Amino acid sequence: MHYNNVDIPSETRVGDFTSKPTEFSLARWSERFFAWLIDFIIVSIGIEILFYAATFPLWFDSNPDRWFRGGASIGFVVRSLIFLAYWTYFESTGGQSLGKRIFHLKTVGISGQTVNVRDALLESFGKSFLLPIDLILGWIFTNDKRQRIFNRASNTIVIKLRSQTEENSSSNVHYRKDN
Repeated sequence: MHYNNVDIPSETRVGDFTSKPTEFSLARWSERFFAWLIDFIIVSIGIEILFYAATFPLWFDSNPDRWFRGGASIGFVVRSLIFLAYWTYFESTGGQSLGKRIFHLKTVGISGQTVNVRDALLESFGKSFLLPIDLILGWIFTNDKRQRIFNRASNTIVIKLRSQTEENSSSNVHYRKDN
């Protein structure tokens, strides 16, 4: 089977499972957390730089509080929208954010296909706005494939990139938890 530079079957061959089963090594929760943490730090630094650059004229205002009344909820929404755009873009174009690249992880469709923009948007919404709820419910209800709730809703999984192994089995796709 032909593999592209990210160690999963190329898109032209993903649907060709007639003779050989495919096994995905599911990413560990800890690897996913550290990849998310790297993304969070990088994007947060970028957001803060943009915020300080955009508010530079206000630094010289004698009463800056008038500009930021009730800004905590607006700040959360704006930051979350930026995270949503970041994850949606990277996961729909290559399946990997910067943190996932470092840990050799990739978000793919449940059968190994590339994630489309709609699924990437849905999957990213959970970790941008509702991560604690998304994660806890995922641990409770979808731990067999290590999916958060929004991974399950978007039919995506996060895999560890490595060579695919072949097994004799009647099923075409297998999932293995990496210890």
